[in-house]
Amino acid sequence: MDFRHQISAPDSLAGLSCDALVLVVTGAAVAPTLAAPLAAALSDALAQGDLTLKAGKSIYLHRPVGIRAPRVVFAMAGAATAKAFKAAVANGIGHVKDLGAKHVAVGYAGTELLTDAHAEAAVAAVREATYVYRHTKPSAPAASTISKVTLLCSKPEAKAVQQGLARGHAIGAGVTLARECANRPGNHCTPSYLAEQAKKLGKEYALKVEVLDRKACEKLGMGSFLSVAQGSEEPLRFIVARYDGAAKSQAPVVLVGKGITFDTGGISLKPGAEMDEMKFDMGGAASVLGTLRAVAELKPRLNLVCIIPSCENMPSGNAVKPGDVVKSMSGQTIEILNTDAEGRLILCDALTYAERFKPAVVVDVATLTGACVVALGNHHSGLFTADDKIAAQMLAASQAGLDPCWRMPLDEEYDEGLKSNFADMANIGGRAGGAITAAMFLRRFTGKYPWAHLDVAGTAWKSGAAKGSTGRPVPLLTHFVLAQVG
Repeated sequence: MDFRHQISAPDSLAGLSCDALVLVVTGAAVAPTLAAPLAAALSDALAQGDLTLKAGKSIYLHRPVGIRAPRVVFAMAGAATAKAFKAAVANGIGHVKDLGAKHVAVGYAGTELLTDAHAEAAVAAVREATYVYRHTKPSAPAASTISKVTLLCSKPEAKAVQQGLARGHAIGAGVTLARECANRPGNHCTPSYLAEQAKKLGKEYALKVEVLDRKACEKLGMGSFLSVAQGSEEPLRFIVARYDGAAKSQAPVVLVGKGITFDTGGISLKPGAEMDEMKFDMGGAASVLGTLRAVAELKPRLNLVCIIPSCENMPSGNAVKPGDVVKSMSGQTIEILNTDAEGRLILCDALTYAERFKPAVVVDVATLTGACVVALGNHHSGLFTADDKIAAQMLAASQAGLDPCWRMPLDEEYDEGLKSNFADMANIGGRAGGAITAAMFLRRFTGKYPWAHLDVAGTAWKSGAAKGSTGRPVPLLTHFVLAQVG
């Protein structure tokens, strides 16, 4: 999809050439600067009670008198923020995405200022509204005819809008990649498939990509990662991809993504209801790939390493058992009390592997715990870090990307729950504070670099009628990585 900007004043919009015109309205009255035919159409809709100036309301007009665009949508926003603009644009695009419009123009109906954040938000709204999964569904609805979106702005806004569109396009493509990976069923999106996607990115953007197999992981002593994979016939893959945009001497940002392509729970078998959603348990890995793609397109002056340990968690005669003790790459031993707490077992070896890059910061991303969903629901991802500077950067990135997270505690007292009589640690604590004890487990493998953990179990996918991947937290991660440019 082609996103671009065009300098246009509100009083000239009636003569604008496009297939559909989506105008966002804020405030409690019709803007006096709006072109007369558009102002008349909006005033009439309000007078007839067909529309109210409340956030979330909208109206579609077909071939209104005196307006060149054959389709016009007025979408109400409660404020002039990027967040409100995104919601209103998504609402407006919803009216025209399944019609015959190819070129859609989007802008404010008044003189509100557009920033780079508004432009990025508009791209996200359009891409999200028009996304349809069809890889394994030939009967999926036809793709939207929209192929070009023009964001209308004033001359002083043009540079910022152009920058926001470029960033939004890169992040949007990354979100789509993450969604496409995560939405594929487990018999399609295997560890090998994720490795192929990384190699494809490597070829497209000249990235260094290395894929380790079982023998290589055995040689490295990744006993914890190997233990999770041993119950499945699907071969594991340990994926390492590098974007080098700065001098070799510059310490890289490292992202680690949990890549469990299907999670049965292993011997500690999950209930059958909704187990199909466990194909999304590689949402962390998908978001890391999506972020890598966004960063590679934007070409910032920094170094980025993406690490994805990937396998299935299956029950079999070879599967790891509750009570088994394994030795991690760090040399620490782990008593596996619950085989369904497997994400931390593959991440811990990846976090140890990350030490070799002497990173400036490491962020791991995982659909790790149901406890985080209980704590935060489906709006905020859980953020865990003992570093106040990293916490502030992550929270700022979440606001900039409209991809919210919430900082959770990491007090030393929570570490008590991981004690074991038979190993250096257990892989789970008690039920209370489960998301925190999971983060405390990971923290034991991160002593040599600054670190943060994102638990996206509640935000990486939606259940119910809207079941599917969200592509989160690609926007948050991308903004965080871009903020590391010195």
